[in-house]
Amino acid sequence: MIEDDKNGISHLIEKELHSSDKILKPDFNQKTGRELLAFYLQSKFKQVLAYDNKAAEPIFIEVRYDFIQKFSRRLISNPDKRIMIGITGESASGKSTICREIEKVIKQFNMPVTILTTDNYFNDISELIKEYGTFDNLRDNGYDVDSPNSFQLDVLREDLETISHGEDVYSPEYLLNGTGVSVPKAKHVPSNKIVVVEGMASMFGENKDIFDIKVYVETDIELRKERFMTRAYTERNQDLENAKKHWEYILGAGEKYVQPFRADADIIINGDTNLAYFSQILEYIHTITNNFEG
Repeated sequence: MIEDDKNGISHLIEKELHSSDKILKPDFNQKTGRELLAFYLQSKFKQVLAYDNKAAEPIFIEVRYDFIQKFSRRLISNPDKRIMIGITGESASGKSTICREIEKVIKQFNMPVTILTTDNYFNDISELIKEYGTFDNLRDNGYDVDSPNSFQLDVLREDLETISHGEDVYSPEYLLNGTGVSVPKAKHVPSNKIVVVEGMASMFGENKDIFDIKVYVETDIELRKERFMTRAYTERNQDLENAKKHWEYILGAGEKYVQPFRADADIIINGDTNLAYFSQILEYIHTITNNFEG
């Protein structure tokens, strides 16, 4: 059935590319041109949603009723601002995988894109880890690693504001070697036209207000557990007991800190989506929003 969905999308892309019913490319420097584009985008995005709704495994679980109109108004009123996309979801929901797929497809069409992970904004906890011996000991003694208080939210907010207005930044880098060290201003983050920010901290505090598109990734809990445990064994060398302890921790943390943002999301997507189908949906969106006459 997924293959049928892919073939259907390919047919729609070809049909769009060879259509004789195209509008003249609007002058995006003029408000009237941007208004025409906004109206066009609204109608085309509704077509995407209608098609996906009929798929065997739809990508879009929910779309906020006023999202298309709201995003269109933003494009009209402030066309020079970077398009800021925030992606959140519970641990092992598929956020990073979906971001990599978005990045791959956008680059395929020679469109500049920035991917920023909020995991690099964890606080430096190196002294605490020295005190307790290991990260696991620190966690077992009550350190709430996924709490908003465990992130440099003020630094993240400042960086997002700067990037959104066209300036590059240097973000922190949190070292994934068990030391808990955060190196300030370590990673160059370019301010490209499209900026995708992924991680639970993307929606903490006032940060969520900066995004033009807020995405929540939702995935079946058993699949998340399978992904998490596999990652614990293969990437983090955790033993079974520690992996189970951390899984129980992130279940509670996700319910407390992440799930509330589901209600704020513009789009809720399936974190178990078929990536080939997802890529073709992205390609179709690119085609219908860039396929003008003249």
